[in-house]
Amino acid sequence: MYLVTIEEHPELEDQLEPLIQSVWPPFMLNDPVANKYWGRLFSDFPECQIAMVEGDSIIGAGNSVPISWDKSLEDLPDEGWDWALETAMEEADAGRQPASLIGLQIVIARDHQGKGLSSQMVQKLKDIATQKSLERVIIPVRPTLKHKYPLTPIERYIEWQKDDLPFDPWLRVHIRAGGQIIKPCTRAMTITGTVSEWESWTDMAFPESGEYIVPQALTPVTIDREQNKGTYIEPNVWVEHKA
Repeated sequence: MYLVTIEEHPELEDQLEPLIQSVWPPFMLNDPVANKYWGRLFSDFPECQIAMVEGDSIIGAGNSVPISWDKSLEDLPDEGWDWALETAMEEADAGRQPASLIGLQIVIARDHQGKGLSSQMVQKLKDIATQKSLERVIIPVRPTLKHKYPLTPIERYIEWQKDDLPFDPWLRVHIRAGGQIIKPCTRAMTITGTVSEWESWTDMAFPESGEYIVPQALTPVTIDREQNKGTYIEPNVWVEHKA
């Protein structure tokens, strides 16, 4: 198993998408900011996109973007993931000098999860930041067990402990890797769609307006049948790693 960037092996780009689609629930693949800018990750920042390779297979992916953020970490916005990707692209177009690396996602193939591979991805992000002379890696982390507690506010969830570490296993990985939890970003991603789109994404029926607990969603999805609209606002957690 080894890690490479898309800059080093551009032929691997097309193999990342099937992996990503196999890991995320369908509604997570319908964020409008991601759909607008995702392709530019590979054309604008191929050195920041990671593939984990085992034999002839891609078993993991990591995506990141440089950004000029050099303010207090406490001022990081609630819009989290959407803000990071959109801002990175706007700054690239404006020629802004980056100061930090934003980690957008780390995914591991389902049959390789639980083997400690994600911590190697975190280290690779830190290595990329160092190579680009960036001060730190900042990540809007999606807690892996939060979907089992969709009614618990993210502010309380991140306070839960297990053996003097965060309760959430993905947050524990980051802490063990030297990361620091900064604060929640309560509106990290906003996904909307028609009622029928949400029914197709979730394989559920939504007979009336209201809030619904959806598998793999970190908070309830709000359905408005009069407006023919479903809205999901995902909370994440800002975590910092020194490069």
